Amino acid sequence: MKQYKALFLDIDGTILRQDHTIEPSTKEAISIARQKGIEVFLATGRPLHEIYTIAEELGIHSFIGYNGAYALYQEKILVDEPISATIIEHYLKIAKQNHHEMILYTNSHNLLTSLETKAVRQFIDYFALSDTALYQDKYRNQILGITIMNVSPDEIALYNLDHENIYFSQVNVKGLEHSYDVIRENVNKGMAIKSILEELHLSPDQAIAFGDGMNDKQMLQFVGNSFAMGNANPELFQYAKYRTTTVENSGIFNGLRKLGIIT
Repeated sequence: MKQYKALFLDIDGTILRQDHTIEPSTKEAISIARQKGIEVFLATGRPLHEIYTIAEELGIHSFIGYNGAYALYQEKILVDEPISATIIEHYLKIAKQNHHEMILYTNSHNLLTSLETKAVRQFIDYFALSDTALYQDKYRNQILGITIMNVSPDEIALYNLDHENIYFSQVNVKGLEHSYDVIRENVNKGMAIKSILEELHLSPDQAIAFGDGMNDKQMLQFVGNSFAMGNANPELFQYAKYRTTTVENSGIFNGLRKLGIIT
């Protein structure tokens, strides 16, 4: 068996089931990986201040958050890449003009353009966001990630910027398909993994990743051993080396067993 040293796991749809619980086999798989000396990272679009309960439950201490804009190896900051204030101002203007909503994440706050609309309440409730407040301009230089809400597939193109290499990843959650994460091609989960592996003096072949959404594309492309969950966005399968079973059917466990980590 190869000497695998790092395991990167998306959260929603990869670790967490639709009801926000974690399958026992997933907990077992992560525990076995840790026992074998593999450093496990949560790699998510979520803000880090919203995932520490999950991390504690799984015994994980290293993170990629905000779709790669911030990364911690244990307590060491390896990536910290806020979004340009110019982009923030432009997106807020477009959202207001088109009656869209946005959630903008700092390292400690979830800032929303509204706290009352149906789309916003649905998003807050699904992800159980606890620290929510209205956006204020004083935060514009601290924004690490953005999700645009109440947007149709045709409307998301309004946010394209000719001079910025940005794409939009539809949230892979039933009922939240109107929501899109803003992903920078040069700031994403894959680039964060690159910084982490350099810090740990590891090669991509020593790393494994599991994901289900298009915000996981670069992560799955960068590591040597990548798995798209069976419940993944169908567009994601082409970027993964392997396809595993769903989050409801031991996807992580079965993937690690395929690699020989679990026997």
